[in-house]
Amino acid sequence: MKATKLSVDVALLKKYDRPGPRYTSYPTAPYFHPGIGPDEYIKQIQQGNRTVAQRELSLYVHLPFCDTLCYFCGCNMMVTQSRQKIEQYLDYLEKELHLLQAQLAPDRNLAHLQWGGGTPTHLSPAQIRRLGDLIHRAFTFTEGAEVGVEIDPRELTWEHMTALQAMGFNRCSIGVQDFDPRVQKAVNRIQPQAVTQQAITWARELGFKSVNIDLMYGLPFQTVASFEATLDRVLAFGPDRLAIFNYAHLPQQIKHQQLIQADWLPTPEQKLQLLKLSIEKLTDAGYVYIGMDHFAKPENELALAQQNGTLYRNFQGYSTHAGLELFALGMTGIGMLSTLYVQNYKTLREYYAALDEDRLPILRGVALTADDCLRREVITELMCNFTLKKAAIAAKYAIDFDAYFVAALEQLEPLQQDGLIDLGAEKLTVTPAGRLLIRNIAMLFDAYLQKQAEQKPQFSRTI
Repeated sequence: MKATKLSVDVALLKKYDRPGPRYTSYPTAPYFHPGIGPDEYIKQIQQGNRTVAQRELSLYVHLPFCDTLCYFCGCNMMVTQSRQKIEQYLDYLEKELHLLQAQLAPDRNLAHLQWGGGTPTHLSPAQIRRLGDLIHRAFTFTEGAEVGVEIDPRELTWEHMTALQAMGFNRCSIGVQDFDPRVQKAVNRIQPQAVTQQAITWARELGFKSVNIDLMYGLPFQTVASFEATLDRVLAFGPDRLAIFNYAHLPQQIKHQQLIQADWLPTPEQKLQLLKLSIEKLTDAGYVYIGMDHFAKPENELALAQQNGTLYRNFQGYSTHAGLELFALGMTGIGMLSTLYVQNYKTLREYYAALDEDRLPILRGVALTADDCLRREVITELMCNFTLKKAAIAAKYAIDFDAYFVAALEQLEPLQQDGLIDLGAEKLTVTPAGRLLIRNIAMLFDAYLQKQAEQKPQFSRTI
């Protein structure tokens, strides 16, 4: 697969910059409600045991603990130095795992595992092995399973990495954000380049198949020149993938972001220039623009999955495992079953209390309607593969595509005039320019956004 060099029209980005979902699910998380609990979850699991054609499954484990507080962070996390507190959390993860395992058919093997956080590598090497052993005892891993983990290089040791390798991890995502010292100081994340280089070297020495680096644009004191220097350093590492996230400054919702002064931040115009720089520089360097925030080398599995039309998207972002049901362990974890989404309690107190009563710790969720399932497939196809074949959707869901989506098709006309899509009689194709605004295109098929609710949920901006 050959990468396509992209040229970014800042005026066009500015025209379409507005709040909108990231579509890691449809319906999106703001529409989850407390009417869904453990009973509905168990019923759906048991139904899936009987009917889900894809017997393999995906597992996400949320590990919320961190060594220090990064002021930009919007994740559900907590700072602790207490090994006992982490051990207690692992005790409860074990309880939840056993409750889940009791509901799953024994022939449902694990094809994808991801540890996120927080900082999974804030666990000690012994704790990594303890949790890894628990999961290996509970599940049979498929041959070639993708096993990934988020890594913070700042407290990483060789013993951490060998423990991860021993537990089967073969992919890692390394947080960097920015190498500029002034930016690092402003967000309380001091991370010398050599520390990051060491983590990458260890991963490659231990045979990790894919190394991803996370960056962020829109942080305090970033300029085009300073961020280009960071990109140059990162490209010298030759990562298999990169994710370049947009910093969303929400100090009213995320209290610790108040430690970042608003006048430190780039202006909206400067943020657009940072995005333009990132996309043009990475695609010029040979990376494929997967979509949203993600880039991959042409030979990487994400790029290949997009090329053959099997790329998927869930709460972990882009994935090569389309169709797998996703189960989640830990506080705030979100599971995605065939027609049901569920989320665990968001505080340790509530999460522990449910497990003390031998209940799966479900806080809320949503059951998908037939219309939800249809629109989910449409949005997923657009977000992942940038094309939508009308006849295939119409046949699968027994609809007249043009009649069913008449409102969306009308709203797409201005986007066609701006060169973002090619809307034909047989299919909708997103152009290279439109790929940068894929969220805006998907939003037109979102029935929840089209409803005139009195109070709509808050979303990050699409650019």
